[in-house]
Amino acid sequence: MSEDKQQKTYRGRIAPTPSGYLHEGHAGTFKVAWSRARDRNGNIVYRNDDLDKMRCSEEFSRAAMQDLKSLTINWDEGPDRGGKYGPYNQSERADKYVAFLLKLATDGKIYPCEKSRKEIQAFGNKATVGNEYLFPQELRPVQKQYEKVELNLNTNWRFRTQWSEKVSFVDGRKGKQCFEIGKDFADFLVWRKDGFASYELATVVDDYLMNITEIVRGEDLLISSARQCLVFDSLTLLRPDFYHCELLRDETGRKLSKSK
Repeated sequence: MSEDKQQKTYRGRIAPTPSGYLHEGHAGTFKVAWSRARDRNGNIVYRNDDLDKMRCSEEFSRAAMQDLKSLTINWDEGPDRGGKYGPYNQSERADKYVAFLLKLATDGKIYPCEKSRKEIQAFGNKATVGNEYLFPQELRPVQKQYEKVELNLNTNWRFRTQWSEKVSFVDGRKGKQCFEIGKDFADFLVWRKDGFASYELATVVDDYLMNITEIVRGEDLLISSARQCLVFDSLTLLRPDFYHCELLRDETGRKLSKSK
């Protein structure tokens, strides 16, 4: 942990996406997040990552909080407790995301993109891990800075990466992690055409504004952490620390999912 972060009170967070009921894997990760905060005499924030209006529901939000409380996991700030860094529902924080999106646009770090999934897949560039198709450089527009009047919130906006650049960070459990742009990931969405911030942008904005000093999450989100490091850096924000938990898998070796 850097000297600057050592001088701060530890602030961790529990941030479920209420698109289904929690499973044991979620509970384990949130227990680690809670324990790391309490062991360091720090604070834990509960944030409801309910950006996806189509999949998230009030029923799942209530169930998640009840389940975690039944496991004696508590928090110092959240939708049910309030706090000076609220609101704690992402669905109520849209104005904050727009402000940071505008900063990226005026700095020429992002661009509007209406390319279809079929157009992207036609180039056949797959990430080294998983089935994700990488957004090809050939489909990018010429780099430019966008004025506020050009910030169309009803189209996709992508973050412009630098191919072959390496992104690295030190993970609290797994040690140094390094990813190469153009192999592991490429240009990614920071805003969706349905008018909402993407996970990558919203998470960066909220973790910064809520003064989160360490992000605890599952190791299936390592690529997301690398992407978010780029967003933190582009906005000249201090990166938090990272701790990626081992995934809990079923009897076939697949990670647990909400749908099952």
